[in-house]
Amino acid sequence: AWRTARRSADEAVITYDLVDPWPYPGRVTQAVALTGDSLTLTMSVETYDESFPAQIGWHPWFNRTLGDQDVRVDFTAAWQEERGDDHLPTGRRIDPRPGPWDDCFGMPEGVRVTLTWPGQLALDVTSREQWVVVYDEQEAAVCVEPQTGPPDGLNTAPRLVTPIEPLEAATTWTWRRL
Repeated sequence: AWRTARRSADEAVITYDLVDPWPYPGRVTQAVALTGDSLTLTMSVETYDESFPAQIGWHPWFNRTLGDQDVRVDFTAAWQEERGDDHLPTGRRIDPRPGPWDDCFGMPEGVRVTLTWPGQLALDVTSREQWVVVYDEQEAAVCVEPQTGPPDGLNTAPRLVTPIEPLEAATTWTWRRL
C-alpha cells in the first residue's frame, strides 16, 4: 500500500517502500501537483543499499472522443523504435511512421505531444525525458506514455538507481479550452 507523505488542496505526495519480492531495498515517491491549468506528476526511485536498474513511466489513458469529436494526436519525433513481432523494440531506430501506433518514439529535446479534441480541448503532455509510447489502436481510447527509457529498457538501456543518484522523472499536462 502507498502511504501519504503530504497532502494539501493542490498537491499530494505518496510513498511506497520496495519490499519482498522486490530484491532491492528502496522507496518510490510520487508527487501530484495541480496549478492553474496544469497537472505535474513527479516520480523518484531511490535505493537504500545496492544499485539496481529501474525505469519510470506513466500510462495515462484518454477518451478518444470528447463530445462527438475524435482526438488528434500531434508530435514530431526524431525516430521511432522499430517494433518486433513481440511488440518490443528490436534495437533499431527508424524514421517515424504514420499510425495507428503501439510504438515508442524518441524526442531528444524532451517529450511534447498534443492531444486535440477539435472545438473542445487541447492537452499538451510534456516531459524532460526523451522517450514516449503512443498507443491509439483501441477504438475508445488513446494513451501517451512519457518514459525514462524504451519498452524493455531494463534489458536494453538500463538506468541505475544508486545510493547517491535516484532515478527521477516528471511530466506536465497543460490544457486549454478551444
